[in-house]
Amino acid sequence: MTWHTPATVAEALVLRAERPDAPVVAGGTFLGILVRQGLVEADEWISLQRVTELAKLDAAGDLSVGAMVRHRQLELDERVVSFWPGVSAAFRAVASPRVRNVATVGGVLADADYASDPPSMLVASRAMAEVANVRGSRRIPIDELIVGHYSTSLDEDELITRVVVPRPNGPATYRKLRTRSQEDRPSTSVAAVVDGSTVRVVVGAVSDKPYHFADVCSTWRPGVEENAREIGEEYASRIDYIDDNRGSAAYRRKVVAVEVRRALMAVVS
Repeated sequence: MTWHTPATVAEALVLRAERPDAPVVAGGTFLGILVRQGLVEADEWISLQRVTELAKLDAAGDLSVGAMVRHRQLELDERVVSFWPGVSAAFRAVASPRVRNVATVGGVLADADYASDPPSMLVASRAMAEVANVRGSRRIPIDELIVGHYSTSLDEDELITRVVVPRPNGPATYRKLRTRSQEDRPSTSVAAVVDGSTVRVVVGAVSDKPYHFADVCSTWRPGVEENAREIGEEYASRIDYIDDNRGSAAYRRKVVAVEVRRALMAVVS
């Protein structure tokens, strides 16, 4: 087994171009599980641990989060807590401190694990992923980056270098339902972010990717519970649910209707 340890983004991109089949290791929390289960094997690996420029966090305007920024930093950083409380809450909900001290922002998005906490909040917050290869860089909305179960729209030689989250213009809430233990991944997650007079509601962990229905959200009447209930029921009816050990499809459908309603009422309370 050969480990490649670039020290700069440029070096990492060259390695990625030369070795597209080599797994990229950021925090390794999810990839480690796949390796132990025998689902991922490789002779060459690319570790980003030494690429310090990917570990930068800047909150001077929009929130700029390097791909190697740990979950724990977004949970605790005072600027994030103050100006992006929904983002802080979503990362705080992940597993346990020992996991959040290792797991990275780029890793959780590149894995595209349907049962992760952060993606639904990042989609609701209109976040963008900045990705790069040796030919250049581009930005992809998070709702276009994650396209299905463990699948992204990244080209095989691209790396996520940072995530940009616009400064919010209203309150946000993140709701997570756990069905087994306090450290469990979500059975259902709902993120709601208010932007002026509009709201974005995103449901995650119940299907292949986070789901947002703009036409349903356009009917929102702030603080009207019957309206929140109608939106919740409409969301629940549109998603093609999965069954797993955190809940059946039928159970999740009922939960989504309730959790969407609660999230909509929470952002105006």
